[in-house]
Amino acid sequence: MKKKAKCIAVFGTGSDVGKSVVTTGLCRHFAEQGLKVVPYKAQNMSNNSGVTPEGLEMGRAQLIQAEAAGVVPTVLMNPVLLKPTGETGSQVVLLGKVDGDETAAAYHQKKERYFKASAEALDTLRDENDLVIMEGAGSCAEVNLMAGDIVNFRMAEHADADVILVADIHRGGVFGQVVGTLACLPEPYAKRVKGVVINRFRGDISLFKDGCAWIEEKTGVPVLGVLPWYKAFHIGSEDSVVIEQPKGRADLTGTKPVVAVIRLPFISNFTDFEPLMQRDDIELCYLDRPCDLSDFFLVIIPGSKNTRKDLAWLKETGWDACVQEYSRAGGHVTGICGGYQILGETIEDPMGVEGHPGSEAGLGLLPVVTIMKAPKTTTLSRFTYEGIEGSGYEIHMGTTTRKGSARPLVDVLGRNGETSRDQDGCVAAEGRVKGTYMHGIFDTPAISDVWLKEAGIEIAPSKTAGGHEARMEAYAQLAVHVREHLDMNSVTRMAE
Repeated sequence: MKKKAKCIAVFGTGSDVGKSVVTTGLCRHFAEQGLKVVPYKAQNMSNNSGVTPEGLEMGRAQLIQAEAAGVVPTVLMNPVLLKPTGETGSQVVLLGKVDGDETAAAYHQKKERYFKASAEALDTLRDENDLVIMEGAGSCAEVNLMAGDIVNFRMAEHADADVILVADIHRGGVFGQVVGTLACLPEPYAKRVKGVVINRFRGDISLFKDGCAWIEEKTGVPVLGVLPWYKAFHIGSEDSVVIEQPKGRADLTGTKPVVAVIRLPFISNFTDFEPLMQRDDIELCYLDRPCDLSDFFLVIIPGSKNTRKDLAWLKETGWDACVQEYSRAGGHVTGICGGYQILGETIEDPMGVEGHPGSEAGLGLLPVVTIMKAPKTTTLSRFTYEGIEGSGYEIHMGTTTRKGSARPLVDVLGRNGETSRDQDGCVAAEGRVKGTYMHGIFDTPAISDVWLKEAGIEIAPSKTAGGHEARMEAYAQLAVHVREHLDMNSVTRMAE
């Protein structure tokens, strides 16, 4: 009987300290060593999700990690996904399908059910692969939540995994992060921590040697390395933690054309705009307060986990009038997924999918009507825009119908591996207002080029690779980065 695969757990001193990137780098490294390695995160809380080839939903971070490892993603890699719908509630996605909406208290009462499903998923991965890199969630030392935690040390115990603790020096207080985290852990958990990684270092690393020595002396845990800040490549972000303080209007240089994204309270799949952020010929900023939009070449309303609530917010704050006036003045507006629904004439929710049953008027910039209803659409899709082929994914509740002779935006070539002759989206106002359900539409550089030119931004065609090719190049660079700065001999021993 084959022995179950070894597991290495990558936990953090807090949220957004670099767990996902370290996990991605290790997945890529061990894949390059010839191992069949897979990522795993028992429970993910994020509105930044994606779709597997079977059309099932899972956290985008694990999709990225699976791609880096060169394996086909499966919901076993992220069995529980929580998609926040408010301050105390989330939609629960279990093994790729919506399991219901739960308050935090109700979810806590069902933790054993979710732990069992997550443990079974991990066991299956261990039976079928050589190595599993487990990612933790948030801080692994939240003492008030530890008893009900299913993603950090309880799962590490189930897998008998060695733990790597990641700390972020860029946010400050790195010594307190490491020492405080270890001090908060019960002794059996603390003993599982076999190494510390210091992430996001700027400057001369040699100046931190004394810091590493101090951590090792104080804790008895070796520092496996210090990862410098990198700019030469880009790895997709995990969740909206990274845009809690996004680049805003005050951060712009004023020397390049600017694209603005309205930061909805329930924004989802913000990674749609990372390809635009990586371009050198434009700037992108997030706006959370209504303002004069006349200086922007393109204004985008992004995806939303609760379209009706975000539509209400736009109206309550006055954003609706700002966008409508901008459009009337000749401005270019794009809506992605929930943003597409918001740009329409009405959003009808007869079954109360997003709250109480009802109907609201949209911004009225596109001649479409949306009806909220289950089940959720989750597809990997291929499409063409202006004759250019691209690929993306769709995740949305409800259907949107064009009225009369309204023009579609894209031709759909296929969904979830099956040929399609469908059309998606809508375009109006002589091409200035566009809406689509296609996440990832800007991942294809040629499509971005056309889209930006249509918005009046005169730029040279992008010469950089896009989509899968660009991501694979970035994963390879990340693996080199990890090998150069971490004690990979010690990490490899954890995998043996």
